[in-house]
Amino acid sequence: MSGSGQKVAIDCHVHTAASYDSQATIESVVRAAVKAPIDGFVVTDHDRISAAHRAVPRAEAAGLIGIPGVEVSTADGHLLAIGVERRPAPGRSLAATIENIRDDGGVAVIPHPFQRTRHGVHPTGTEDCDGVEVFNAHSFTGLRNRQAKRFATTSEYPQFGGSDAHRASVVGRGFTHVEVDVRDPTARDVVAAMRAGRTRPGGRPTPSWRYLGKLAESARFRGGDISTR
Repeated sequence: MSGSGQKVAIDCHVHTAASYDSQATIESVVRAAVKAPIDGFVVTDHDRISAAHRAVPRAEAAGLIGIPGVEVSTADGHLLAIGVERRPAPGRSLAATIENIRDDGGVAVIPHPFQRTRHGVHPTGTEDCDGVEVFNAHSFTGLRNRQAKRFATTSEYPQFGGSDAHRASVVGRGFTHVEVDVRDPTARDVVAAMRAGRTRPGGRPTPSWRYLGKLAESARFRGGDISTR
């Protein structure tokens, strides 16, 4: 990240109860964000955006930057749509979804790459995205985060961080430092800076007991496998 503007910390990957695998209310997310070392957050529910739009004014009322988003289920894996007003349709190719996100003024970021049990896009199938999540607070061993960072560095993609919070208590454990050009940035200013690649990941891992609890809950909903990598 370069330049001399102000830096804000944004948790770019937060789920609410609108996601099938989360029980966090909007109110609890906002309360947790106020206490966390962040300036704002992006609600990225699975293939839904209604809760994100409800969260934005509540975040702003609490003195935070609220940004709407979606975690889109593409045909090639999950993709974060940050700063969009409309929900991108699920099930389409990664390339088509990225184009849709950009057309809506958003930023397309690949979350938890390499983690196939979490529907991560494998880098061999990566299109020209706007960034890669290289710090996900729910990476148990940190292996996949390190792989993601090496990939993003080698491919020269902007690097993002997020909590991937499915409980309010995890909000703010992962975040993205964004360098903006104005003193009191709006959500639009932050999204523009993200699109320009002025980002740097930060955060600390989720405690192992919370991580394993989240995996167990997700596996129950999916009826799928549990991986700790």
